[in-house]
Amino acid sequence: MDHFGLSDDLAELRETVAAFARDKIAPVIGDYYARHEFPYEIVAQMGSMGLFGLAFPEELGGMGGDYLAHCIAIEEIARVDSSVAITLEAAISLGAMPIFKYGTAEQKERWLPDLIAGRKLAAFGLTEPGAGSDAGGTRTTARLSDDGREWIINGSKAFITNSGTEITALITVTALTGPDEISTIVVPSGTPGLTVAPGYDKVGWCASDTHELSLADVRVPAENLLGERGLGFKQFLTILDEGRVAIAALATGLAQGCVDESIAYARQREAFGAPISAYQAVQFMIAEMDVAARTARLAWRDAAMRLVDGQPIRAAAAAAKLHAGEAAMDNARKATQIHGGYGFMNEFPVGRFYRDAKILEIGEGTSEIQKMVLARELGVS
Repeated sequence: MDHFGLSDDLAELRETVAAFARDKIAPVIGDYYARHEFPYEIVAQMGSMGLFGLAFPEELGGMGGDYLAHCIAIEEIARVDSSVAITLEAAISLGAMPIFKYGTAEQKERWLPDLIAGRKLAAFGLTEPGAGSDAGGTRTTARLSDDGREWIINGSKAFITNSGTEITALITVTALTGPDEISTIVVPSGTPGLTVAPGYDKVGWCASDTHELSLADVRVPAENLLGERGLGFKQFLTILDEGRVAIAALATGLAQGCVDESIAYARQREAFGAPISAYQAVQFMIAEMDVAARTARLAWRDAAMRLVDGQPIRAAAAAAKLHAGEAAMDNARKATQIHGGYGFMNEFPVGRFYRDAKILEIGEGTSEIQKMVLARELGVS
């Protein structure tokens, strides 16, 4: 890949993360995946590299970069494995970023140093068993105690990434704090009444951490309100827009990984007396895959650059997430076809890629939701 649109610093970051993914993640991640085990050692290495701090200013302990740098790192990791990539993406885009954007000085001082250093992880408790894409259908409630000193939270959340690891520090929970009023509240891990269910038996992302959560009379201090009361819906829409850019980068990485693996396999696999790369059917599939990865990269970089420049990103983020997610799924299918029977084996990277790709058309807003957002932004809804 070229470095079109990247500064020298960002190009160097891309190369550094690519080498880390190739040399440190690729050789071991298959075993973590097979065991459905969270890769704590890899997370610690990413923390020591400063990857959790890429999008944060130096005065907070970050690397002084921006969201574009964050997404570049995510794409390069996802070229090798999506479980590690989604761990980084969710830890920042959904975990630390709400504290950074909406937290008080005290909340930032308490939580951000460990999150930015990668010593701790944060989760975003939005989705509920009956309210996924329809985030406005939130049923979790939070009411102030009689003395006004505590929030008392009741409800449940589903499919929450990074919510049950040994280093999870907090979960930002969305809840009804009044009629048609959604707010966000920080719930520290280990708070009495917060129950983390066993990890899901997932089709893909098998080395990432995902749980259902139950909140039964969970009490947290009133000052754990994140941002203004009643603005939770507006806040998480902004967080989701930004998160969709990062998910698009992740999907692009998977799509590119499929290209990488297919080229390598097609060159060495022989059939009917020649490498299968000599056959036009395989050549055409790889060419189509490359086009899909390239255009997905252009789409997420466009959205990320708009975000860095302070421009509206809702339409660009939706378009990037829609296109990249579908590119990832299509490339995974083609890569599996090129690999034949070996593509159906979990020991081959494309086997993992195929299992991991489908969620990219579902998580952080389904493809159908992205089309609805685009239609609305284009004025045709």
